[in-house]
Order: sequence, then structure tokens, then C-alpha cells
Amino acid sequence: MSALAAWYLQLKQAHVLFVALSGALFVVRGLGAVAGARWPLRPGLRIASVVIDTLLFTLGATLWFLLQLSPLRDQWLGAKLLLLVVYVVLGTFALKRARSAPTRAIFLTAAAAVFATMIGIAIAHHPAGFWRTAA
Repeated sequence: MSALAAWYLQLKQAHVLFVALSGALFVVRGLGAVAGARWPLRPGLRIASVVIDTLLFTLGATLWFLLQLSPLRDQWLGAKLLLLVVYVVLGTFALKRARSAPTRAIFLTAAAAVFATMIGIAIAHHPAGFWRTAA
């Protein structure tokens, strides 16, 4: 067993913690943006978001390495990574690119749905996530 493998449980728990922190911070900032507030785009919150998401991605990549996963071979991981790109794009519209509050709310809702779908995929280890029917 490698030294890294001994840390698997702690790495996974940290990854889950950062998923929760990232999602919560995004939703709070998104609700503020929908309400027309300026604070969601303040440098401190933007930096906190980048730090959390960087740690989240680093932990995820460490787990891929440890578990010898591949997004091309492990379809659930590939689906999750593709949805990550969709989530980021929707998130940028929810926080700053959409011009009106109703449009921001639509993008925030869509981004949150994609985020929840990624969680379902991660839990099920299947590209359909929570939508997977029992066989």
C-alpha cells in the first residue's frame, strides 16, 4: 500500500467537504447576484471561491491518481467532468454575465441542477447518476 493510499479516507472526506463548501458559496453568491447585490463579486469572495475550487479539483485529481481512474475509461468520471464545464459556464452567467435578475435566476437554477447531477453521478459511479434506474 502506498503512503498516499493510507490517506484515501481523509482525501475523500476533504473532497466531499470542499464540494459542500463550493456549492454553498456558489448558491449564496448566486442568490445575492439575483437580488442585485454587488457583494457577490467582491474580491474576497471571488478569491475564496477560487481557493476552494482549486483545492476541490486538486483533491479530485489526487483521488483519480490514487484510484487509477480515467475520464475516457470511467464514463461516470468523464460525464462529471463534462458537466463541470457546463456548470462553470452557467455559473458565470448566474453571477455576472446575465443582464437581468430573472435571467440570473434561471442560470442559477440550471447551474444548481447541474451541480446536483454531478453529485448524483459521483455517488452512483454511473453517468446517469440519480436518474439511473435499478437493474
